[in-house]
Amino acid sequence: MPRFNTIAGQRVQRIEALSDGVFSIAMTLLVFNMKDPVSGMVISDGKLLTALYDTLPTLLTYFLSFMTLGIFWTGQSTQFHYIQKYDRNLSWISLFFLMFVSILPFTTGILSNHITNRLSIGIYWLNILALGTLLFAHWHYAYKHNCVNFPDNNGPVVNSALQNRVMTAQSLYTIAAALCFINTYVSIIAIILIQLNYALGLFNPKLSKL
Repeated sequence: MPRFNTIAGQRVQRIEALSDGVFSIAMTLLVFNMKDPVSGMVISDGKLLTALYDTLPTLLTYFLSFMTLGIFWTGQSTQFHYIQKYDRNLSWISLFFLMFVSILPFTTGILSNHITNRLSIGIYWLNILALGTLLFAHWHYAYKHNCVNFPDNNGPVVNSALQNRVMTAQSLYTIAAALCFINTYVSIIAIILIQLNYALGLFNPKLSKL
């Protein structure tokens, strides 16, 4: 009789469905950090504009985190395009990856409420680092254990592209996070610019399709 560990976690479709659900919930939870600054109050247009201006840090971190989740969802879904089978170890790598996805609204709240604090940038960067590390480990394990299938027989090219994309992005995120020692807003804007580059494929045309 086979042991449980040898037969557990073999349904790729189940983990894909769970991933989509966790990402959609995390993206939705981000908006709960955004509050109406003048709810229940009757004020002038000028005061309303002033109150809305005060919410700009929250809007900035919302956009930042929505982009973060979008980037990592795209990265994971690209990997799933080539992964044809799963095992218990790969399932747990995905589960820990999703754990850090679900934590992102929390770290976003810390960053939003303490946007001028360097420690909040560091906490947020650690969340991104954990996501990138686990996404890299997810693909590395799948590739090394023959859980993948390449219809066009371009395995080495795809493997190199996926791994380089994660490593390059994490290096850039680290540099952007370090800019908080100059100014936290500079650090946040730098991270957003990195994300826009990967989302739009502005300076990496060979990898933009992956």
